[in-house]
Amino acid sequence: MALSISIRYMVRTYFAIAIIYLVCQLATFANRIDYQFRNTIKNIVSLQRAVIVHLSKAKASRATVRAAGGNRLNVQRKAVPTILHLAVDSDGCTSARKAAAMVDAATIEKLEAGFAKLQASDSKSLLKKYLTKEVFDALKNKKTSFGSTLLDCIQSGLENFDSGVGIYAPDAEAYTVFADLFDPIIEDYHNGFKKDDKHPPKNWGDVETLGNLDAAGEFIVSTRVRCGRSMEGYPFNPCLTEAQYKEMEDKVSATLSGLEAELKGTFYPLTGMSKEVQQKLIDDHFLFKEGDRFLQAANACRFWPTGRGIYHNENKTFLVWCNEEDHLRLISMQMGGDLKQVYKRLVTAVNDIEKRIPFSHNDRLGFLTFCPTNLGTTVRASVHIKLPKLAADKAKLEEVASKYHLQVRGTRGEHTEAEGGVYDISNKRRMGLTEYDAVKEMYDGIAELIKIEKSL
Repeated sequence: MALSISIRYMVRTYFAIAIIYLVCQLATFANRIDYQFRNTIKNIVSLQRAVIVHLSKAKASRATVRAAGGNRLNVQRKAVPTILHLAVDSDGCTSARKAAAMVDAATIEKLEAGFAKLQASDSKSLLKKYLTKEVFDALKNKKTSFGSTLLDCIQSGLENFDSGVGIYAPDAEAYTVFADLFDPIIEDYHNGFKKDDKHPPKNWGDVETLGNLDAAGEFIVSTRVRCGRSMEGYPFNPCLTEAQYKEMEDKVSATLSGLEAELKGTFYPLTGMSKEVQQKLIDDHFLFKEGDRFLQAANACRFWPTGRGIYHNENKTFLVWCNEEDHLRLISMQMGGDLKQVYKRLVTAVNDIEKRIPFSHNDRLGFLTFCPTNLGTTVRASVHIKLPKLAADKAKLEEVASKYHLQVRGTRGEHTEAEGGVYDISNKRRMGLTEYDAVKEMYDGIAELIKIEKSL
């Protein structure tokens, strides 16, 4: 009897131990499952956070770029995974497709048709010279993150076969996305500024070393020095919104109202301008019109006349154009040949304004603007000059001008004819040299032209 009780007790004990062991094993297994589950959830959350971080960085990068005047050349871009939709390649691999970056079929069709007409034309433009079939095929499917395509860059040259250059940058990023086309054009126009060259830092030089090119007033009618500037935080004309145009006009007007002494003057918005003011500005040859056919074709005249305006000082020797071709054109001018005085006034004005308005600048290309001919210093120093003897031999005039890197234009600038034998002659080079060197090049060239004219 006692043995039977003992056996039953042992069986129950072992059974209890077995139950306890089984429960422990189940608990351990449950813990493992829970651990793996929690890890899985943790990994999913981490992945979700990583995606959010990447997207945030991408958004911040775009904001930073726009805060730099739409200047993506100043920002080193990092590859950010974009989750759009997955496609399986022919080899079975999965890849992310950025459908939004694709150039639409209609644009490709226009590009193909335009390219064919350009190649068949007798155009002498730099666009035709450097837009080879190889370059065209490499760029026709590309887009900037502003959405600009190759067509946006070259449509002016495709519509105007008489263009000298034929290409514009719709946004700052275009200079890198379409570098295969821009770089050789820049090198050609700016006398050998290669893609690995770097524009020197800003240097206005010693203004006092310049003088009056024509003290007797025999040849030079007037002298002008101007520069272009893009406002940091805004893209170029084709990408600007109407609200941005208005905002920019307000900033420019407020800034210029703070100029003093010789530079003190008045800002005149084109929107709502009275006929009296309009006629006054026309009589002074200050009023700019809606862009010519070259700018129209480049889509540079949107929302006209919103955001456009003109400022001039009381003596009418300092002028600012707001949102004509570039965000700002700052111009110093006066009758006669006193280049020193004209240049000094511009230097004073630019130095004052850039303390209040940051300008878009790139370490390699210098100051950034809409047209690739106007990068670097963006300085154009010019004279309206009468050279009747040299003008009788236009080939000789062009030969001498070319020797000193000068550009000869009609009286009213590019795409115009000389009126009364008066030519607009300016420095051609704006990149790879300082502001002072660009002006001095013009100074030396004009002095030589006057010397030759006197000798004939």
